[in-house]
Amino acid sequence: MLQISPVVPGQGVDFGPVARLLLLAVVLFAIASFFMWCQGYLMAGITQRTVYRLRRDAEEKLGRLPLRYFDGQSRGDLLSRVTNDIDNIANSLQQGLSQILNSLLTIVSVLAMMIWISPILALVSLIAIPLSMFVTIKIAKRSQGQFIAQWDWTGKLNGHVEEMHTGHALVKVFGRRNKAIEDFATLNERLYESSFKAQFVSGTIQPTTMLVSNLMYVAISVLGGYKVATGTMTLGDVQAFIQYSRQFSFPLAQIAGLMNLVQSGVASAERVFELLDATEESPDTTMPRTIDRAIGEIRFENVSFRYSPEVPLIEDFSLVVKPGQTVAIVGPTGAGKTTLVNLIMRFYEINEGRITLDGIDIRELTRDDLRRQFGMVLQDTWLFTGTMNENIAYGSSDSAHEKVVVAAEAANVDHLLRALPLGYETMLTDDNATVSNGERQLITIARAFMADPAVLILDEATSSVDTRTEVLVQHAMSVLREGRTSFVIAHRLSTIRDADTILVMDRGHLVEQGNHEELMAKGGFYRDLYESQFTSPLSNSD
Repeated sequence: MLQISPVVPGQGVDFGPVARLLLLAVVLFAIASFFMWCQGYLMAGITQRTVYRLRRDAEEKLGRLPLRYFDGQSRGDLLSRVTNDIDNIANSLQQGLSQILNSLLTIVSVLAMMIWISPILALVSLIAIPLSMFVTIKIAKRSQGQFIAQWDWTGKLNGHVEEMHTGHALVKVFGRRNKAIEDFATLNERLYESSFKAQFVSGTIQPTTMLVSNLMYVAISVLGGYKVATGTMTLGDVQAFIQYSRQFSFPLAQIAGLMNLVQSGVASAERVFELLDATEESPDTTMPRTIDRAIGEIRFENVSFRYSPEVPLIEDFSLVVKPGQTVAIVGPTGAGKTTLVNLIMRFYEINEGRITLDGIDIRELTRDDLRRQFGMVLQDTWLFTGTMNENIAYGSSDSAHEKVVVAAEAANVDHLLRALPLGYETMLTDDNATVSNGERQLITIARAFMADPAVLILDEATSSVDTRTEVLVQHAMSVLREGRTSFVIAHRLSTIRDADTILVMDRGHLVEQGNHEELMAKGGFYRDLYESQFTSPLSNSD
């Protein structure tokens, strides 16, 4: 032990030992600060690296999930899992992990001193650990469900806000603003209730743990007093032990106080790993066949497909589409029109039969190789934040401006873009109010021109275009379809009268097949659909 020279009255103070003690204290504090800095640096690195990998894995996972997964999930909830939940995990790790490690180190160090002073009293103190753990686990189980509900409601609330923001114009036009506010208030109330219950129940862990610690003090005081009375322990040792026991119980209470933070992080982790554990698309074949550019012959051979085992949608469907043909698919809502082309592109896997492209089973191709052969214009236009030039060139390996202009001219949108102040460099967002629905549709059509696909899919491609623009689009589509196999899905039968083959579907079955004149002559289901759109009710009454 360090010895300090006694102070002799009248002789002054020997500052040498005091200076050495002060220097030692400064060195110890400096070392402690250095290790705290190292801990902060390491914990920040570990936490951020973990969260970085979680975000990366979540983003990659979204790209491997089948289309049916997104059919059953709201966009807001998915965004909440990838952003809010992962941020909450980071917060829990950053704040909780370092404090828990410090507390555990303190517990071990103090416990060693307690055992050195009195093993029996140390054993009494150790009883507090299993009691505290028992109380913590029991309360944590009750609050965990509320934390999960809290983040589930957070996802639903985010989904509602995202939906109302995306469709804010329609909400106002149809006078549904008050209803939207009511729905928000309901979701917000559910989130408040689950959050309050989670925090309240979890918050009882720390005071309950403190109660256990206080009972431990009483037991130590009684047993210590007995040992002093019997002469087996000095009063100074008992006093020192009680001080150590307080230092021992403080980190236990600190860990208990962190449980609400830890539980919230665990609840978010469950939601994130639920996403990461979701069933992915079936893997591509290990020995895929390759195709440079398809000729465009597509065959359906006894194809059957079901979204769920008990509800058949497409049954024993066969069709041969020759290269360069335009195939129109019509039918009422739910007939299986869009599903049919989704099967071609392997967004869904068929249950029976096979689909071939140029004689090759599409399952023998990688999805990327297969989908490179297709160009698609969707019913719902999608434009991302970027310039007009970038939006048109999206998905094309060659983004030369000259080719972008050629594609825009073919889609009859070049003159519209040149009229803008910045022309092709005009910035665009998905909800840009300066671009009309028709112009957005034309830009997506120009994107299809730019991709120069072997097979073209037009899913309600003119549903958002006015009559004048539709004439321009139909002319552009006629040029684009030349030399390409094309599938056109439409409810407006005026857009597909010139198709080589028209497939009439109803409830997943091909009920009629032929060109427009042949189907009209048959007087069947197609003719009923056609007349329901083009025959005036007044003329029928004459």
